[in-house]
Amino acid sequence: MFDSPLSASAYDILQVAATATDDELRRAYRVRLRHTHPDTGGDAAQFVLVQRAWELVGTSEARAAYDRGHGFGAAAPSVQDFSGFRAPAARPSTRPGPRSYGHPGGRNREFYLAGIREWAGRGVQVADPYDAALVRSAPRELKQALADALAEETTARVLSDLGMGYTLWHDVAVPTRSGHPLIIDHIVLGPSGLYALASEDYGTAVRFKRSEVIGEGVPAAPIATLVGAARALGRAAGVRFGGAILVLPDDDLPEKITELGKVKSLPVAVVSPQTLTTVLRRGVHGVPDIGGNEIFDVRTRLNQVVRFA
Repeated sequence: MFDSPLSASAYDILQVAATATDDELRRAYRVRLRHTHPDTGGDAAQFVLVQRAWELVGTSEARAAYDRGHGFGAAAPSVQDFSGFRAPAARPSTRPGPRSYGHPGGRNREFYLAGIREWAGRGVQVADPYDAALVRSAPRELKQALADALAEETTARVLSDLGMGYTLWHDVAVPTRSGHPLIIDHIVLGPSGLYALASEDYGTAVRFKRSEVIGEGVPAAPIATLVGAARALGRAAGVRFGGAILVLPDDDLPEKITELGKVKSLPVAVVSPQTLTTVLRRGVHGVPDIGGNEIFDVRTRLNQVVRFA
């Protein structure tokens, strides 16, 4: 709700400057609470947002934590050396995890870091490229890149909790005739099938229409784009993808798991990060399971053709 670079800040919701005093903040909260209360003709959804905003900045301790950046820089690579970045670690576990290749969110992080310095201006020192005020004032394409990087990293953390029977590839480039590669954010190979995943954050609630995701700020045909990329990579590798999954923030989904049926013969689901491992372990309806020898063959074929963005 407030943890995306694309979302309004708690200060925006309370309609007060981020530099407001505690007294000004308190007064603004009371005014917004009256104006948005459903009993006085206000909007119930906005009323909930106002309450949540106050929880985030209503005390000195909470406000200080919020002002440190809302987690935009959490698990970020070093500003000086991006090359050392790897997927954020999952919670400690003694259980062997999946094989994993590539840098989840790396391409979008690089785009954001280069773009934020260019936007700030030549010669300007950017002490913290993930500072909340800087992020929220940046052009939308930069905020979108950071939001997508965070989404991919969140998915990578979830996927790293899968067992050793799974193999993961992140930020995979799929060549096209136009020369502009399509990107598959994650590929997951396991007993429940071979899946192409996209991790997105559109900064808005979504809905579904004719097996597609729509909503304000949603690009044209994200499901069809993901399916097209999966089919193209499958042809190049000589393998068949079983399904496609779009991963979106919990707050933006009407349901945590929605299966949309088949798109160009590929079963598709839209899920939240918290339900992703459940879906991958049980499988999406219509996706065939894969046996041990077949998993080995598919993994070998993919490793021969996969190139990273």
